[in-house]
Amino acid sequence: MKRAAFKMYLNKGQIADYKQRHQEIWPELKNLLKEAGISEYSIFFDEESSSLFAFQKVDKDGSSQDLGQVDTVKRWWKFMSDIMKTNDDNSPVTKPLEEVFYME
Repeated sequence: MKRAAFKMYLNKGQIADYKQRHQEIWPELKNLLKEAGISEYSIFFDEESSSLFAFQKVDKDGSSQDLGQVDTVKRWWKFMSDIMKTNDDNSPVTKPLEEVFYME
């Protein structure tokens, strides 16, 4: 099982909206992520920097960040684009993180 981690950037003052939208995550998006082999997906918030730290366990190559051609993902990105730093295609600006330690 592969572990993937990356950072995203929330606009200041948007954590309440971000949490609310994820509490109501679309069932079709959740199913898509599971079908892509993602068995765990956690997102943590760093209030000081407004950064989001995402962690996933994936049983296939890639991560959720590789699903950008799927319509459901494109619609989710557009839905989230008003509260996050995004690229021109509405995808969240992300920075992959290198794993430097793991303990099982």
